[in-house]
Amino acid sequence: MILDGQATRSVRRTADGAGICILDQRQLPWEVRWVELRSARDAAVAIAEMWTRGAPMIGAVGAYGLAMALAEAADDAALDAAYAMLVETRPTAINLQWALDQVAAAVRPLAPVDRAGAALARADAICDEDVALCRSIGEHGLDLLRTLHAQHPGRPLNILTHCNAGWLATVDYGTATAPIYLAHDAGLPVHVWVDETRPRNQGALLTAFELKNHGVPHTLIADNAGGLLMARGQVDAVIVGTDRVAANGDVCNKIGTYLKALAAHDTAVPFYVALPYTTFDAATPSGDAITIEDRSPEELTRVTGATDHGLETVRLTQSPAYNPAFDVTPARLVTGYITERGVLDRLSTPA
Repeated sequence: MILDGQATRSVRRTADGAGICILDQRQLPWEVRWVELRSARDAAVAIAEMWTRGAPMIGAVGAYGLAMALAEAADDAALDAAYAMLVETRPTAINLQWALDQVAAAVRPLAPVDRAGAALARADAICDEDVALCRSIGEHGLDLLRTLHAQHPGRPLNILTHCNAGWLATVDYGTATAPIYLAHDAGLPVHVWVDETRPRNQGALLTAFELKNHGVPHTLIADNAGGLLMARGQVDAVIVGTDRVAANGDVCNKIGTYLKALAAHDTAVPFYVALPYTTFDAATPSGDAITIEDRSPEELTRVTGATDHGLETVRLTQSPAYNPAFDVTPARLVTGYITERGVLDRLSTPA
């Protein structure tokens, strides 16, 4: 990831190695603020209150949270209690449970005195693997983007995104954005239509921030503008990330993704989902079985923005509101899945 012209990662150990530093995404793009997490409770709050978000990134922070818990108490009861607290923070993204399971499996056979160090090592490895997976997703996606650009070589390739599936949502590169960054770096002319992504505006606040820092041409659009752009031929492909993909290929992602997939299907625009194997949930048969997180209505009825006096929150309505955070796109609407193994037309359990 490029931040202020420097390459870095979205999560890193503190100087003493006992905690982690993450970007407080609630402050972006107005302020780049690194915050330290020093306990499992800190990690749980950061995940639940969306200081950090994105399926792979939630998994990484959860893994470190479990390691930090074991540094305080490492018996089985402490392990189980910390696991239960962390796994409940965000129920939809499968990466959190996957990462916690990885750390728990690594330490459970060990004596308590050895568990904290082993947990930190496993969390570090999860982060390193995530970077490698996203880089591979980017490389396979770059091949796809080259093919798409060859169909219209005289103009930039127009990609539409929804929500934020960039390096802020992972340890580096992102999922949906990885092919875009590699394409830009390779000299392929690419332009990104960035959905604002109400109600938390992750596109407007986060994806646009990322693309600007990387120098990728982009334009912010209202969520409901995507269908018109597709109908006009101004979108060459839709690429989104995902929080969980069921065994049948159904895709759970930020609310509004389903509508983009419907519009793409109606206008013959290819619709791709970028994900690592850690986001594929073979134990869930279809999207109907995925728990959809309901978040606070205030995310919908209030909005925060920058003023001359700093960040301020205003009320948009006095009416009651309902705020489901995700929807499910049926597999039949997905053109392909951009994975670390290649661009696949269907998914199966990794060997």
